[in-house]
Amino acid sequence: MAAIRKLAEKTTLFGAISSTPQKEMLPSPMNHIARRGYHIDLGAREKALLEEDPALKRFKSYKNNLKRISKVGDALTIVVVAACAYQLYAVTTVRKE
Repeated sequence: MAAIRKLAEKTTLFGAISSTPQKEMLPSPMNHIARRGYHIDLGAREKALLEEDPALKRFKSYKNNLKRISKVGDALTIVVVAACAYQLYAVTTVRKE
């Protein structure tokens, strides 16, 4: 019975958390610094990854075009809803007469 309980403790989330030593659960000073958001200079690799790549220029995001299309779509939606509301109003007023 004890073997089954140990197996269940190891396979459950609670068992995995409770079986770890308390020292591992405490945040290390390095994690604390990174979490607080202190500035750490980028290395050469990170700087190279952040530079603009000419081969990827044709895949760039067309953010301004997407915003414009979104605004046009929103305006068309408002127009269609207003037209439907007017049509419902017109139909109900014609039926009353």
